[in-house]
Amino acid sequence: ATVDAAFEQVIRACAERPDDDGTWITERLVRGYIELHELGWAHSIETWTAEGELAGGLYGIAVGAMFGAESMFHRVTDGSKAAMVAMAQHAAAIGVRFIDVQVLTPHTASMGGVEISRDEYLARLKDALGAEARWA
Repeated sequence: ATVDAAFEQVIRACAERPDDDGTWITERLVRGYIELHELGWAHSIETWTAEGELAGGLYGIAVGAMFGAESMFHRVTDGSKAAMVAMAQHAAAIGVRFIDVQVLTPHTASMGGVEISRDEYLARLKDALGAEARWA
């Protein structure tokens, strides 16, 4: 897995997932997220096939020691799962204290996601915003 090696490819793949009836990731949002990536706020995790093709990935926004995962995709079975594992490992290694998956789904729950109360969310967010994680 890689970090920030193919941000634009990842966000565009997330926008074009064939299993969606539509996408909230419009071209205008893609451009905005690319700008955030260039400024060091948005990051991607990529997984690759043995042949060097993009297998899956995810992207999100980092603020302090919080990472807000936005969307993920896969082109190869378990490509997004591998990206989630790589993201969690990288996040732990660089000091991320809180990963927000936004909506708990059966998929994210199967990967260890848990729902927390609003009060706990706000406490974790406050803690994470008062710390730093180094993505670069």
